[in-house]
Amino acid sequence: MTARILVVDDNQLNLDLLNARLTMEYYEVATALDGHQALEALARESFDIVLLDIMMPGIDGFEVCRRIKADPGTMDIPVVMVTALDQMEDRVRGLQAGADDFLTKPVNELQLLARVKSLTRLKMLTDELRLRAHTTRDIAIEELLRRHGTKPEARAEVLLIDERVSVFERYSGILRGVANLRHVRDPQEGVLAAAEGGFECVIVSADFATFDPLRVIAQLRSLDRTRFLPIILSSDTENDTLIARALELGVNDFVVRPVDANEFVARLRTQVRRKAYHDGLRSNVAESIELAVTDGLTGLHNRRYLDTHLQSLVDRARKRGRPLSLLITDIDHFKAVNDTHGHDGGDEVLREFGRRLRGQVRGMDLVCRFGGEEFVIVMPDTSAVMAAEIAERLRLDVAETPFAVGADRSKIAVTASLGVATLDPASDEDGAALIKKADLALYEAKNGGRNKVIAKAA
Repeated sequence: MTARILVVDDNQLNLDLLNARLTMEYYEVATALDGHQALEALARESFDIVLLDIMMPGIDGFEVCRRIKADPGTMDIPVVMVTALDQMEDRVRGLQAGADDFLTKPVNELQLLARVKSLTRLKMLTDELRLRAHTTRDIAIEELLRRHGTKPEARAEVLLIDERVSVFERYSGILRGVANLRHVRDPQEGVLAAAEGGFECVIVSADFATFDPLRVIAQLRSLDRTRFLPIILSSDTENDTLIARALELGVNDFVVRPVDANEFVARLRTQVRRKAYHDGLRSNVAESIELAVTDGLTGLHNRRYLDTHLQSLVDRARKRGRPLSLLITDIDHFKAVNDTHGHDGGDEVLREFGRRLRGQVRGMDLVCRFGGEEFVIVMPDTSAVMAAEIAERLRLDVAETPFAVGADRSKIAVTASLGVATLDPASDEDGAALIKKADLALYEAKNGGRNKVIAKAA
């Protein structure tokens, strides 16, 4: 997982140090010496994260951050303020300007890389939600963003998982009037409470007497109901190793006690607003595309959605210089299934086939029913080698596990042929050309005996 990072600092040495460290981790880095250069770079190019100094000539980091967050084209880019300032009021001011996090000079490398990884995942999720929303023509994204910016903030529902009553009492006092705080002392009971739903943020203690807090975080991130729930880690000490590991596991933010009341409230509100924004995007996308661009039999996206969305994915891959692969698969001898088991049996096979495809790929991958017994999977950030491995895994899953059909759930053997193609960065091929290349590979697989994978590299 890589990212394009803009580093903004008026000190050339600081720029060189951050550039060198991030480049070593294979991030693509651009630099700017002041706020004006930074805003000009953001207007020209796409970035995934901005590392922003506060004290700069001309316009300071606070104002640059405000302008980034006020622009619909850049508002989703995570901003990390990197500063020598360590005054609490400066942190609060930065959070109010829209900053997503802070790093203090001299920068701790462990925390730097952990935060960059965490925020990269967040940016990828936001990009995918926005791109899918734009693909569906009847979604008014700008109206959603406008409502998001003007909607008054209600009391948030927040869960605290901490063994100590004293911490609950302290946080209850800070959040009075801001949030309804529920307290669960047992870590496992806390995970179950979070999974029951209704919370907009969960605060997890880093200081359980006999339980690993990272286990709590991992469990929350592994459950469907809590996968996107904001998590704030609450620690008695600034343990860099623990905090870095927690950020890698998916923690959104952390606080170290004793916490400043204003900063704590600002950080919590940032997470609650972000969740509301993402929930709104998901809800609008789901409601608007369900009938228009969803296959009624399998529940997957249909060809209409693929035709509209594929070119957006191709354009994004080219713009970012990232790989994109596409897979077409066809159920072998499907006519024989219909002839033997009837169309109802054939429909059962198609539904199960679609379910297996969806279960074998990532959430960011696009799975569509192309028509009849043909299905397409579009895989962003996936190389030719990786795509071929995924195709082979899918082929084995279909071939090795029989399909159940009919009232008696009789088992039948099913196989599939798969063609894989990867976008050629040196060519000008579009989405239609990529499908054609994958379709030719599928044709070779069919002619070569079926139940096999043929891949066409870039």
